[in-house]
Amino acid sequence: MVSNRVWRGAAVFFAVACAAILESCSGFCFFVANAPNTFGSFHRTSDQPYGGDARQQLDVYAPRRPSHRPVVIFFYGGTWSTGKKSDYAFVGAALAERGYVTVIPDYRLYPEVRFPGFVEDGARAVAWVQQHARDFGGDPDCLVLMGHSAGAHLAALLALNPSYLAAAGVRPHSIAGFIGLSGPYALVPDTDTLRTIFAAPYSPSDWQPVRFADRTSPPTLLLHGADDKVVYSAHTEKLRDALLAQGVAVETHLYPGRGHADTIGSFSVVARYRTPALKQTLEFLGRIDARVRPSAGE
Repeated sequence: MVSNRVWRGAAVFFAVACAAILESCSGFCFFVANAPNTFGSFHRTSDQPYGGDARQQLDVYAPRRPSHRPVVIFFYGGTWSTGKKSDYAFVGAALAERGYVTVIPDYRLYPEVRFPGFVEDGARAVAWVQQHARDFGGDPDCLVLMGHSAGAHLAALLALNPSYLAAAGVRPHSIAGFIGLSGPYALVPDTDTLRTIFAAPYSPSDWQPVRFADRTSPPTLLLHGADDKVVYSAHTEKLRDALLAQGVAVETHLYPGRGHADTIGSFSVVARYRTPALKQTLEFLGRIDARVRPSAGE
């Protein structure tokens, strides 16, 4: 008989290995992250078009018992040049199983588009969600924008610069919150590719979310690994300080000893122990839900 100590050791080894795999962002890592979510207490509706391009599609993860709660729209990262929505099913599953309709869009990437094309796609996806949220049991006037890495940059621009959502026809004041995981909010392009993606006629005043912080910005949750070597945590600190200076409610958590993938990896079953990101996200969503539905008593 194998002892409990051996089983615990094997479990810890497996979890550490999975965290390393998630950090690599390989195809196998996403297979490992998503495998436990093949079945769950949610409905998945795939490949809903919000535009005419093949990449302008989204997946919806809805609780089996929807209850008109906030809708989370999650944008994945990938340096604005890689990524696909199916890789992040574990995010949709984690939130839908806990009662929140969650939408994960694809969006056009470089070299097909450059800034601000992918942000405009994000705005179109949000407009689709507002039009269809009730079909899945969500609240169309209580939308929470969330993203990781480049996706956090995209979500932050939508949350903080109202011009994108206004152009897409999103109703004012429907953005109830922003959740940023490991985002480059004070982006300075430092590679040839990034300098091509973020190029004239645009400038940092157009693509740095930190510059759009003002008193109308939504309540914000910022999560970042303190040892992130891909996007330094100084980006989160700068956005936090800019929002606080405008009197915006901001909750910030920097995780010692954790890297770039740990914030998003913690939404998967296999790497959930890495940070309390899922727990803190649910607490943040719960506060938004209580604020917009004070009579619900939740």
